[in-house]
Amino acid sequence: MKILDIERDVLLKPLQTVSGIVERRHTLPILSNVLLETNAKDMKMVATDLEIQVATQAKLSAAANQHRITVSARKLQDILRSLPETTKVSLDAQKNKLVLRAGRSRFNLQTLPAEDFPKLTEGTGEATTLRVAQKVLKGMLQLVQYAMAQQDIRYYLNGLLILVDKEKLTLVATDGHRLAHIATSLEDSHQRTEVIMPRKAVLELVKLLDDSDETVELQIQQNQVRCRFSDVEFLSAVVDGKFPDFTRVIPTSEKSRFPISRTQLQQALQRASILSNEKFRGVRWVLSDDVLRIVCTNAEQEEAEEEIEIDYKGDALDIGFNVTYLLDGLNNLAAEQVDCALGDSNSSMLITVPGDKNFKYVVMPMRI
Repeated sequence: MKILDIERDVLLKPLQTVSGIVERRHTLPILSNVLLETNAKDMKMVATDLEIQVATQAKLSAAANQHRITVSARKLQDILRSLPETTKVSLDAQKNKLVLRAGRSRFNLQTLPAEDFPKLTEGTGEATTLRVAQKVLKGMLQLVQYAMAQQDIRYYLNGLLILVDKEKLTLVATDGHRLAHIATSLEDSHQRTEVIMPRKAVLELVKLLDDSDETVELQIQQNQVRCRFSDVEFLSAVVDGKFPDFTRVIPTSEKSRFPISRTQLQQALQRASILSNEKFRGVRWVLSDDVLRIVCTNAEQEEAEEEIEIDYKGDALDIGFNVTYLLDGLNNLAAEQVDCALGDSNSSMLITVPGDKNFKYVVMPMRI
């Protein structure tokens, strides 16, 4: 049965949108597949890993037959990528095979029944719905996502806190060693709602969002987060757990504070880190009047030292940090300057942006 004739790019673009969450190897073979649904005017694609579901649709310039089929997302994507850009592609369904023809090329791909394709169920509980620009949500996610934990036994850290309270949206991520916080104002007031979005869902959502003023509709329920934007519907289960009280982690009474050029600090840390211990990645900050010394040493007794002039008149201080954590924060900021606020050698450092109360990055000290 003929499904449709279509240009290669019209088929490839929605496939690339949904296939990011597809696992190459899965205990359920159908989860390696994408669901393709066609009717006279539209083509819809859906992929899922049972925790995340991404769906998108495209208008068709030529009529297609109504059909539902599932086929390997990776194989179909690899075939389409290998074809020239302007190629016309035809898809036919034959028994348990999808036949793809392009010019003199022909590919027979195994299919699995569309009826067996699992879809995420509707979320439960009252929904909190808010709208923000795509570029705002994407920028917020990029400013905090690097601080999420990876495979931590404290499973509630392997994700991102989404907190809606009145006219404010706050995103927070922490791995127990550093914490990133970003907030923005909303047009409407909402009841307090908080959920934890899993790490994989956060990373995939960042890829899918555009740097545009188009709106994202964010719908938060007790067990699910749903995002609608452009032609995409993105669903994610939430992590069942209680996120730690982040307000207790953010320092409020720092004795020492100084502004510094973000790029200058970033480059100094990158150079010094070349000679840091590969396992512990420690860097010492030695503060004295108007000078910040950055020192890295390693097991071979090698040493790197950077000196930066700063506007500082506080107590002398010698404190250690993980250099990777510092660079993660600085690399994701665009500001020209940052403010560094410190207490003593056992206290966390708070990095903020001058004139911006919404971004906070906390890094715990380490013994070197």
